Amino acid sequence: MSYKDTNNIFDRLGGAYSTGGHDASTRHLIDMSRHYYEQSSFREKLIEHLLVGELLKLSWVRGTCDVEVAKPEVDNAGYDIIAEANGIIRHIQLKASYLGGATSKQKVHTRLSEKPSGCVVWAIFDEEKLDLGPFLFFGAEPGLPLPSLASARVARHTKGNKDGYKAERPNIREVNKGQFQALPDVNSLFNALFGEAGA
Repeated sequence: MSYKDTNNIFDRLGGAYSTGGHDASTRHLIDMSRHYYEQSSFREKLIEHLLVGELLKLSWVRGTCDVEVAKPEVDNAGYDIIAEANGIIRHIQLKASYLGGATSKQKVHTRLSEKPSGCVVWAIFDEEKLDLGPFLFFGAEPGLPLPSLASARVARHTKGNKDGYKAERPNIREVNKGQFQALPDVNSLFNALFGEAGA
């Protein structure tokens, strides 16, 4: 869940966190929302492992068992994992938000464009059960580089300096949700990443 999504929940419930003046179900929602925000790093890593597991499982079901996954030692090139299957190597930047969340864009590192098949996978998940899907995909056909970011807006820091100025982040671009391809399930995602089975 993004910071914006968490704030939207708090806003709908009347502002700052408080257990007073709410019924039991609303208090539970507030408590869970606060828990999700405070444990966001844990959940982010969990979703990454769940997604990798889904790709590995599908490779097993398809009878290929050829998915290989690696992680960079240094996180400065815009991708979270490297995955290979069907002769295609993907450098993947992972994003996630809960089903029904308000996130309308994602920040993408320009260095992802330097990779032969760089892409962004945006996983939508059920915030109670953590079931994954649908997915949003920003990338090109297997073997082709990331679509151009030349016209994308340069992102700014979320926090301002002492004067309130939010400096630009020259290596980060904002990509709107509408520029992502909607994929209903992990099978469709696998095909978008590595090509159709048997192709």
